[in-house]
Amino acid sequence: MSVRAKVWTREEYDRLVASGGFQPESRVQLIRGEIVEMAPQGAGHATSIRLTQTLLERLFTPGYEVRGQLPLALGQWSEPEPDVAVVRGAIEDYRDAHPANAVLVVEVADATLEFDRTRKQQIYADAGITEYWIVNLVDGVLEVYRNPQGGVYQQTLRLNPDDVVAPLTSPSARVRVSNLLP
Repeated sequence: MSVRAKVWTREEYDRLVASGGFQPESRVQLIRGEIVEMAPQGAGHATSIRLTQTLLERLFTPGYEVRGQLPLALGQWSEPEPDVAVVRGAIEDYRDAHPANAVLVVEVADATLEFDRTRKQQIYADAGITEYWIVNLVDGVLEVYRNPQGGVYQQTLRLNPDDVVAPLTSPSARVRVSNLLP
């Protein structure tokens, strides 16, 4: 008899969530069919999430929704909850279903840095998310990934605190990297 892990579909995972299959304080996400438990957030991590979300809410005009730690329905096997995601539309557009794409996804990373650089980056690239940022708290930099092709981002930038970046979807906006760091 062989032993293998259960691979969950997004539909099965959503049913499990809806039925109360997790404690309210559980921090889990579906990543490529695997239910992954996420590490608790430290104060600096939480501060960086709020700084990023607040800044992006000011930059993106009506027609975009900036969502903090809410699910993205990325295909049949993944339902991550990125720290911040910018999606097209308004809050009401997602009353019956999670967004299936985003124009920008941001993960704040310290203990999860390697996971965010590999598994998370891969699912975002596979989903065609045009821009993915990692606020790297370990090194105090912003990693920018753009132009997904074949499940891999073709362009990578590593920006220091004094550097400025413009989101692809809002090219006239300017974000100083230091404003994302705690």
